Amino acid sequence: MATLIRMPEVAAGATEIVLSKWNVEVGASVKIGDVLAEMETEKAVVDYAADAEGTVYKILVADGASVEVGSPIMILLGTGEDGSAGDALLGGAAAPVADVAPLVSPVIAASAPAAAPAATSAPAHEGGRKFVSPIVRKLGAERGVDLNQIVGTGPDGRVVRRDLETYLASGSPVATQAAPVAEAGTTTAQAQAGNAPGSAIAKQEYSSSYVTVPHSGMRRAIARRLTESKSTVPHFYVTADCKVDSLLELRKRINESSPVKISVNDIVVKAVASALMDVPEANVIWNPEAMHKFESADIAVAVATDGGLLTPVIRGVEKRQLSNLSMEISELAGRARAGKLRQEELEGGSFAVSNLGMFGTKEFTAILNPPQSGILAVGAASPRAIVEDGQIVIASIMTVTLSADHRAVDGAVAAQWLAAFVKRIENPLSMLV
Repeated sequence: MATLIRMPEVAAGATEIVLSKWNVEVGASVKIGDVLAEMETEKAVVDYAADAEGTVYKILVADGASVEVGSPIMILLGTGEDGSAGDALLGGAAAPVADVAPLVSPVIAASAPAAAPAATSAPAHEGGRKFVSPIVRKLGAERGVDLNQIVGTGPDGRVVRRDLETYLASGSPVATQAAPVAEAGTTTAQAQAGNAPGSAIAKQEYSSSYVTVPHSGMRRAIARRLTESKSTVPHFYVTADCKVDSLLELRKRINESSPVKISVNDIVVKAVASALMDVPEANVIWNPEAMHKFESADIAVAVATDGGLLTPVIRGVEKRQLSNLSMEISELAGRARAGKLRQEELEGGSFAVSNLGMFGTKEFTAILNPPQSGILAVGAASPRAIVEDGQIVIASIMTVTLSADHRAVDGAVAAQWLAAFVKRIENPLSMLV
């Protein structure tokens, strides 16, 4: 039987997905489980596997196209079927089946219906309501566009992304949303009312040239999640200094004989997992209905990329040897920078580690990544004077700060966990036995 494949919701809450690359061509045989395409969410590249089998009859979107969730992307034919069975699935629609770039196959290009040209002005949809895709409504608001001025070429006259891009490319006017900037000493209300004393409202000016860099989907996702976290999760912070001379000496000895080079961060991640096993009350996440308490330590590790911060999750850290842990962290970090992480590698975990020590940062606090209940901010180890047995000595000290979700982790539990971490990090051999 012919099957119409639609864009899946590969990330929770996503309304639009970029189909980065097709892995099959027209005429190819497909089995259940075969990877049909690579799909890009806000933070990861996801392999999309077939849940039906057949022969590829039509590919309805091009590589790199941004497609709304639920839109048709491919037609498969069953054994012995001809093209009429596949064409019937589209219902003879006069409009393109998805908000996409030109189709990829010459056969498809010849048979696909042409898109209606976008106009610079359009009346509202019949009945007073204008149908607009969620992503277009969002982008239109950001750019100050009156969507009632755009003719929709999607199903039932829906305004889709292609229509918005054509409208903007035509040079149609865009509303200015910037607020006026008041002169020094002028209140915001006065500036907005246009009655600043002494002169007209001052215009915003820049003393040097600048380049406008549009926000990527990842940057918008990071901004949204961090804003939500800081404004809705009750953070509190606990700080400690760790003496890491033994850790640095152990690392040196391991790296002299091991083919796998261990970093300080690898040992920190291992110590975090060990401390979660020592204080299981901290290995939890908040849920409105109940607390979720975990038996294993799944730790997210912050990785800086050109597009923003990613936090791939390493599972079962408490059971891993340092060499195995180091290799997985390195492998995940490499794929994060290359944009090749899978969606499931970014999900889950109860705790995270953010290490800025390699940049020379002495101390900082980090924002939680919900639903995780803890994140440890790790600074640089540096020689400092401390008092030991009544004597002033020089030791390598590393400052760490725990950010915790007070809904899930009480202050006393956070203090106990941090004490357990300090004990583990100052006695690293305890993690190897």
